[in-house]
Amino acid sequence: MAQKPSIPKGTRDFNPTEVSRREYIISNIKKHFQTYGFMPIETPSFENSDTLLGKYGEEGDRLIFKILNNGEYLSKVNNDDLSTKDESVITPQISDRALRYDLTVPFARYVVQHQNEIAFPFKRYQVQNVWRADRPQKGRFREFTQCDADVVGSDSLLQEVEFIKLFDDVYTDLGLKGCTIKINNRKVLAGIAQMMGAEDKLIDFTVALDKLDKIGADKVKQEMLDKGIDPQAIEKLQPVFELDGSFEEKIGQMKNLLASSNIGLQGIAELEFIKENLVGLELKTTHLDLDITLARGLNYYTGCIFEVAAPAGVAMGSISGGGRYDDLTGIFGMKDMSGVGISFGLDRIYLVLEELNLFPETVKAGVQVLFINFGEVEASYCMKLMFRFRESGIKTELYPDSGKMKKQMTYADKNDIPFVILAGEDEIKSGKLTLKNMKTGEQNQLTADELIQRFK
Repeated sequence: MAQKPSIPKGTRDFNPTEVSRREYIISNIKKHFQTYGFMPIETPSFENSDTLLGKYGEEGDRLIFKILNNGEYLSKVNNDDLSTKDESVITPQISDRALRYDLTVPFARYVVQHQNEIAFPFKRYQVQNVWRADRPQKGRFREFTQCDADVVGSDSLLQEVEFIKLFDDVYTDLGLKGCTIKINNRKVLAGIAQMMGAEDKLIDFTVALDKLDKIGADKVKQEMLDKGIDPQAIEKLQPVFELDGSFEEKIGQMKNLLASSNIGLQGIAELEFIKENLVGLELKTTHLDLDITLARGLNYYTGCIFEVAAPAGVAMGSISGGGRYDDLTGIFGMKDMSGVGISFGLDRIYLVLEELNLFPETVKAGVQVLFINFGEVEASYCMKLMFRFRESGIKTELYPDSGKMKKQMTYADKNDIPFVILAGEDEIKSGKLTLKNMKTGEQNQLTADELIQRFK
């Protein structure tokens, strides 16, 4: 017996309803991207390895899917290297390409490669798949879609203000009320590390702190100890764990804590600027919260950082994120090109909308109307009507084979087709079609013109 086919862990097939719902989310996000002045680009699914490696930190590099070179790749590896089984030595010899880990680093590569064709500041959006060799779990996949928007070539913090409003507009439009937009600043984190006397451990410190919501304060402290951060330095971090109150109250507490750190106070000033500029731009359904423990482990963020949490009661990680990177293009030789960007997690947004039953009834796959096939003469009559319906923008189908009515009704039911039209001998003579509502069973006699107007 042939083995039942399967797909790799962390990947999924999407049925027609799921695809329609995903397209509903994407079209909503794209609409707002375009309204805010972002322009679309696309980049390849895979990049040269040296484009990606070293850009995401040690943890990120481990999650990059490498692509084996074509042909007899092992024959080109030195036998002595093979015998060591050292991945760091062997991998560069057998793989020089990798699936993209995110859309931001490929975007930086795009900007540098096409800098003479671009007018700065450059605002782009991109909706494409990315791949991560992560452990699959709820809301975390090895292949998933990111919906990104970035601005490069501007230092203005007004961009951050706009992104907060963009988050609010998208989630309000999706009916996802009560999301929390968390904001922090990497300069504040640098200031905390300075206050702790652990500047040389900034990356280790931020990577550990970013896990606070997932593993708790005790395990975060233990991870810092394991990374060689002094226990007395970690003790100085306690006020950060206990920070509470409104945005303004937290800012006040952090000013006192970071009084001796210039870079920390600079980060606080940037956060205050953003908050002040949002005063006259009321958020519709989201809430802005200062989260000093928000770190985001990616190495390239240098200023403000964002994460969006789903409404209270929904067990889901962040559904959006992003931040400011002062010199991301510098990794490709183009210095002093500041940028800021955000990403919407399509798959997680989908799961949240599904859990909260927020997909509109109108978001369905398939057709609106099915013509029942009674035979050759009737089918020919229905074909002409079907194309009239389609020209009017109505999704319409004729069942291809004549036969039992029950089979055709079952087809309509399984494909969630809300209406069927019966055009038998009597209907053809009278010029009126029988419209049946598949949910209620109600039937009405209407002309083709009346039906078209109804569905339009």
